[in-house]
Amino acid sequence: MSNETPPVNVPPVVPPSLDDGLDRGPYEDGFSSRTVVGALFVATVMMPGAIYMGLVAGQSLGAAAEWVTIILFAELARRSFSNLKRQEVYVLFYVASGIAAVTIGHVALSGGPFAGPIWNQYLLQAPETSTLADRIPDWVVPPVTSPAIQGRNLAHHDWWWSRSRGFLAPISLMAMGWVLGRMGFFGLGYIVFRLTSDMERLPFPLAPIAAEGATALAESTERDTDGGRRKRSWRWNVFSIGACFGIVFACLYVVIPVASGLFLSKPIMLFPIPFVDFTSNVERFLPASLVSVSFDAGLFLAGMVLPFRLVAGTFTSTLLTGVLAGPLLLRLGAFPHWRPGNGLLVNQMVLSFDFYLSVGVGLAVTVALIGLWSMVQTFLNYRRNKGIPQGTAPAAALAAGEPPYRTACKERGDFPVWIAAALFIVSVGCFCALCKILVPAFPLWIVLVFGFVWTPLHSYISARLVGLTGGGLSTPFLKETVFILSGYKAIDIWFAPIPLSDYGGAAARFRELELTRTRFSSIIKAELLMFPIIFVCSFLFWSFFWHLNQLPSGSFPFAARQWPVAARQAYLIFTANSTESPLLLQALNAKTILSAAAVGLVLYNVIGKLGIPIAFFYGLLGGVGAPLHGGLSLFVGALIGRYYFRRRLGEERWSRYVPVVAAGFCCGAGLAGMLAVSLSLIMQCAKDLPF
Repeated sequence: MSNETPPVNVPPVVPPSLDDGLDRGPYEDGFSSRTVVGALFVATVMMPGAIYMGLVAGQSLGAAAEWVTIILFAELARRSFSNLKRQEVYVLFYVASGIAAVTIGHVALSGGPFAGPIWNQYLLQAPETSTLADRIPDWVVPPVTSPAIQGRNLAHHDWWWSRSRGFLAPISLMAMGWVLGRMGFFGLGYIVFRLTSDMERLPFPLAPIAAEGATALAESTERDTDGGRRKRSWRWNVFSIGACFGIVFACLYVVIPVASGLFLSKPIMLFPIPFVDFTSNVERFLPASLVSVSFDAGLFLAGMVLPFRLVAGTFTSTLLTGVLAGPLLLRLGAFPHWRPGNGLLVNQMVLSFDFYLSVGVGLAVTVALIGLWSMVQTFLNYRRNKGIPQGTAPAAALAAGEPPYRTACKERGDFPVWIAAALFIVSVGCFCALCKILVPAFPLWIVLVFGFVWTPLHSYISARLVGLTGGGLSTPFLKETVFILSGYKAIDIWFAPIPLSDYGGAAARFRELELTRTRFSSIIKAELLMFPIIFVCSFLFWSFFWHLNQLPSGSFPFAARQWPVAARQAYLIFTANSTESPLLLQALNAKTILSAAAVGLVLYNVIGKLGIPIAFFYGLLGGVGAPLHGGLSLFVGALIGRYYFRRRLGEERWSRYVPVVAAGFCCGAGLAGMLAVSLSLIMQCAKDLPF
């Protein structure tokens, strides 16, 4: 008899085909008991890590919390011989990203809604804003003499009941703002999704990344009916390649600097973070330029995922405006505050103040006008065709038994548009009422215009940009400019819950749900679950950190270094409406704004006449005044993807592979990031021990 081990019948890896696309199969509910356990896991394990990393290093857990949670549950399912549906995986992804999200971006504060009160208590006591302390209302933060501040106690009743407004206190206003904001998200967000996805059929180029990642991890838990072995999926293989690449890169890019910084006075950086600055080196022949190179592999992958014409437009604009146009504009007097010897960050701030801030506002006006015209055309075409565009659904999606493709239906979990509109109206109406109660002297008509006119208009235009380019619309300093021009002098308006929001990103979330065939009701249930968990855990963890030590302090280096800078910037904003010549109005030049808007409209029409894809135009707008490293990295990635991988693998296969690789890369980088977080936490806990 032979002693050779019989060969194992390994099922072959099936290459991608139209039949195994994302948007195939029935819609299913992704909310389950695993979602509840996942939410508790992220809130109790990931949230304190996110808070700590934000205070110590200014870093967010980001993809780490999302993918680590999913992989943990996928491994548990695999070990218990059960399957995770891709709908369950995506809802876990949604819950993890929501709980570990950054709450206050400019100071990298994570940890749920109570990050806001912690930041406000610092503004109350910071030397940079000390002259304003007595003018900050007690419905924002208790007075500096309150035991709630002196004893660093979030449970004190002054946080929950204000002397001037009673129930409208810091914590209750925070909770109401959270609930009303989510109502607006599901209301207006669903409406703009229906407009941009169902009616206009926009591609949403970045939506497949999360959807493909969720599908790959779900397929990794599936097993054959005979033998119980795990199925081999092309997604899982491609996802694993991306994950390995992400782990290797993040170890070199993040883990080595973090680990070496724990033992050495100066961390070892194999690749400069976040970029290499050549601005001062080239200023002799390229003054007023923004020249830099980045080694962030995430930018290269993003260039492969995004449409090539979009990336080409971004690089062209970055090269022209951020590098080559600097000397010419300097000679024309566009940069009066520029001085030689400064690095990229200082140059970028100066050039933005002198010129590019006004240009950005003008180009935002261009995008708004184009969006309005496109909206009118969309509705006219929709009425003319009497329904959904024909010929856009793949044949496989129209097979017998399949739910309608990119169309509202009961199986998808759609709800009536009037309910979405009612949610949005109630949300904005409550915000307006709160503003009237809290700041009665401020003109109410401005708040109403912000809530009922600008927010839906801006959200729709932003959703169109997300659907076309993957990025939304930014209108810089709109609120600040309006407050200054309104003539209102008090400081309380800067803390009022103004209904000025951008819900355009919600359209991408709904598109991801559609791609993973997850019923929309799943994330509604997830939101109802997340609110009490986030609220309670955020309160407990922030109470603990604040009670241990004053925030910021020497124990938290990033906060100690960056919070004073942010407080100084906040002081400039808070006093902008009470000074005779605010810096913001000096930076905004009406002539430059109108000229930029006119040039943008002309450029849009010229590109259309020449037959160039419109994505190139939006890429041009996105790269104006940007440093070289962003556009260059994107363009190099786009070139490699288009002229190497696409030719080697074929256009159809490469287009299916690249979002899965990107999802795997995010997962691998997240795993390595969690290793860096663990090392930092262990060292911080152990360094004060007496042995």
